[in-house]
Amino acid sequence: MAGSGTAALSQGAGYGIVLGVGLAFAVFMISLTHILKRFNGEVQTSEMFNTAGRSVKSGLVAAAVVSSWTWAATLLQSSGVCYRYGVSGPFWYASGATVQILLFATLAIMLKKRAPNAHTFLEVIKARYGSPAHFTFIVFGLVTNVLVSLMLISGGAATINALTGMHTIAAIFLLPVGVVAYTFIGGLKATFITDYIHGAVVLIIIIIFALTAYATSDVLGSPGAVYDLLVEASKAHPVAGNEDGSYLTMRSQGGVIFFIINIVGNFGTVFLDNGYYNKAIAAHPVHALPGYIIGGLAWFAIPWLTATTLGLSALALESNPRFPTYPDRMSEADISAGLVLPYAAVALLGKGGAIATLLVVFLAVTSSFNSELVATSSIFTYDIYRTYFRPNASGKSLIWMSHACMVVYAFIICCISVGLWYNGISMGYLYVLMGVLISAAVLPATLTLIWNGQNKWAATLSPILGASCAIIAWLVTASKTCGKLDVICTGSNNPMLAGNITALLSPVLFIPIFSLIFGVDKYDWQSMMDIRQADDHDMIKDSGMDEEAQRQIETVQQADFEEEQRKLARAFKIASSMTAVMTLSFLVLWPMPMFGSRYIFSKSFFTGWVSGEPALTEEPSGTVTPEKKEPTANLA
Repeated sequence: MAGSGTAALSQGAGYGIVLGVGLAFAVFMISLTHILKRFNGEVQTSEMFNTAGRSVKSGLVAAAVVSSWTWAATLLQSSGVCYRYGVSGPFWYASGATVQILLFATLAIMLKKRAPNAHTFLEVIKARYGSPAHFTFIVFGLVTNVLVSLMLISGGAATINALTGMHTIAAIFLLPVGVVAYTFIGGLKATFITDYIHGAVVLIIIIIFALTAYATSDVLGSPGAVYDLLVEASKAHPVAGNEDGSYLTMRSQGGVIFFIINIVGNFGTVFLDNGYYNKAIAAHPVHALPGYIIGGLAWFAIPWLTATTLGLSALALESNPRFPTYPDRMSEADISAGLVLPYAAVALLGKGGAIATLLVVFLAVTSSFNSELVATSSIFTYDIYRTYFRPNASGKSLIWMSHACMVVYAFIICCISVGLWYNGISMGYLYVLMGVLISAAVLPATLTLIWNGQNKWAATLSPILGASCAIIAWLVTASKTCGKLDVICTGSNNPMLAGNITALLSPVLFIPIFSLIFGVDKYDWQSMMDIRQADDHDMIKDSGMDEEAQRQIETVQQADFEEEQRKLARAFKIASSMTAVMTLSFLVLWPMPMFGSRYIFSKSFFTGWVSGEPALTEEPSGTVTPEKKEPTANLA
């Protein structure tokens, strides 16, 4: 590992997990596909491949949301933010990336209601505005998928290299192999099923890390021990911009700047990532809302607990000889590459920690990358191939195109990742950059489904002008701040903050201007309802399934349509109020009083923060001290 000269594991362990686990999932999905066909009469048509039959229940939707939103960056970047800013970092990361999923629940309901037969969100853009806006959002949608995919592959490859010594280039090209194989076979349904398994394993490993750090470790072992070491770390290297330089406060200037960047960037990667629309489309109409609400709330715990455990463990243990970089602190390049988590895991659990980290990062990468494969292939299949080249394409042709796109896309992502690696552009850099490049399309995309007054020119041009302004603001701020444009300067907080905020908010100016120039639209939503499903009769006939039975199924589905529309209208009202309250809680009511109070955690408060059992007593002076009993580490 960097900083220690040797890797914690052998290269064989890296190749074994990357290829072995990927192959195991591929065999599992191939077997499951045949079982479903044999005993459940399920035919892998183009509709099933890309929409999972539009009948997925809330539990699987929630599991898929959690797993797909648990990127390598979720675990690696959140731990790095904690290492930089202390206890505030995990909260800023988790809350700043949870609200998007909660708010997206409202958009998912509207998509199911207004475009029940859509395969992608971009089809909705085409149906409402025509080709110019469609081209604009195809570009923004693909850029979003590419950025997310690059973060997944580059972050995962850097971690595998650090833990096993496996060459980064080899890791980049081998990571997607198993994912492409099982997604190729099972389509969108494969992502739901494997996401459920991935998510369960990731949660178990995270809980093991947490129990080790706060209950059983021979070097840490309790919240009190971690607290004492964090106090010493604050004295040894205080954090600029934190209250009294402490790692134990929510009052963090750098943390709040990251918080804003995080919120803006993640609006883009949720509201413009076709993968989340795929899951909304696949969900049964009445299960979309609970699926996204449950998934968003469940996901919050993952980066918060992971970073509060491993980010703080890294700070507490880096002065210990068992830490991989001892006696030096971690370099900025290592932090940006996402190596805080693997270093802390090795310091806590030795080779066992390295194996657990390797597995959890591999699963996080693959569970998100399979979603990106389906998202990208469905854009090429339905929004490019079927829309502009073969409008009457058969189900077989659509399946073939989906398969081809997955393979080509994975290869292109690997090649770009190699170029980024040779140029020193890490996962952390891409994470804070993504909002600059894509978030200008968030507001026009949202208004497409919830406001009938946005005209086609506002939808077409606002994202382009907004992204241009954002890039200018980002680079000008970097030039003024540092006097040069290199990776370190352009990746620093202030330039990224300027670019991200400009991207998200500039359409607030442009959309009204275009509404004044070209008039307010009076859209009736009908063209979205007219989006048609694919013609899969050729595949149904070849499979031997009774076509008459299939027609009866379609008749029943049509009869249920009106009832589903009523339920969706009610769900929208619930989603609007529920997501507004939860967003306000995560962004304002919980963190801001703690930020404004300048409070530095006491040992008892920190114990409650990580364990849920504060066990506080008040002294006459008003200071908070722990009771004499040993604090517990109930991490439920």
